Amino acid sequence: MTITQTKPGAGVEFRALRRTFGSTVALDGLDLTVAPGELLALLGPSGCGKTTALRMVAGFDHPDSGQVLVDGVDIVGVPADKRDAGMVFQSYSLFPNLSARDNVAFGPRIRKVDAATRRARADELLAMVGLPTQGDRFPHQLSGGQQQRVALARALALQPRVLLLDEPLSALDAQVRLTLREEISRLQKNLGITTIFVTHDQEEALSMADRVAVLRDGRLEQCATPIELYHHPATAFVAEFVGTMNRIPGRLTGSGRVEVAGQQLPVIGELPGDAAVDVLIRPEDVRVSAAADGPARVVTVSFLGPTTRLFVELPGGVGIKADLATRQASGLGPGAAVQVELAEHPVRVSASR
Repeated sequence: MTITQTKPGAGVEFRALRRTFGSTVALDGLDLTVAPGELLALLGPSGCGKTTALRMVAGFDHPDSGQVLVDGVDIVGVPADKRDAGMVFQSYSLFPNLSARDNVAFGPRIRKVDAATRRARADELLAMVGLPTQGDRFPHQLSGGQQQRVALARALALQPRVLLLDEPLSALDAQVRLTLREEISRLQKNLGITTIFVTHDQEEALSMADRVAVLRDGRLEQCATPIELYHHPATAFVAEFVGTMNRIPGRLTGSGRVEVAGQQLPVIGELPGDAAVDVLIRPEDVRVSAAADGPARVVTVSFLGPTTRLFVELPGGVGIKADLATRQASGLGPGAAVQVELAEHPVRVSASR
């Protein structure tokens, strides 16, 4: 018997959502739309409101004002067990006295699904998450990665239209995390289920999501595809929060340009009032070459596999990170004299710190 996801993914909308805890503002007028079948990552620092937003969809928390809509219907007043959503937690939250199969079948059992269908659904889902022979094992007999697979299968057992993932990979070791990341992405695409994924891990968000919503202090800073977010951040906060960013002093020269490290580069985005600014430049946009009379010096070298990161001191003592292909970095050791050149494309600036 084959059980598949028969319900289409639902559209989700946060509309002017506000939530406070005493004097702390967790969500401050959040407006955000998730398309049917989309995998959206909520990314941001601790306390930015991403888990609070997720709990609003699940029904575990309620806004002070605003709406949570699923396919255009406000669900704020709908009990959690009546919402068509499945949730996976960081802590797995499996029932320790139930086998993996019975954990997965728990939701269908509560919904009075017959025993044969429950078992077939549980076994298919366990196979789908890579545990075809572990149905009789109890949680204490499973590894952390296996327990999280069971938790994922359990969340899918009732064929929800929205899947909610609250940092489900953060408690796992690196290799298991990478494997599960790929499997969750594959499952989500195959099932077409709308998925909202909370994470503080930028690599997870950028590699898994169709779009990433960056939150800060309960507000949406930017929501965009991973490529757009990385290469065209809307704000200085997003530019610095997503990926690695150099922040080096420069001076606005007029006509939308900035002088930095001996070069003049075009500027995008809002310009601060003062001429003195900090220029935001990615390490991969910094070119370093050996030069016997070069004005800069390599301070440290960090091998990162296919790339090598150099920390270079510019004239005046300013430090800058540069990412080079490892082969190109050969021979550029600490103390080497080098020439530094910045890629000729528009940069973002912010007020000088």
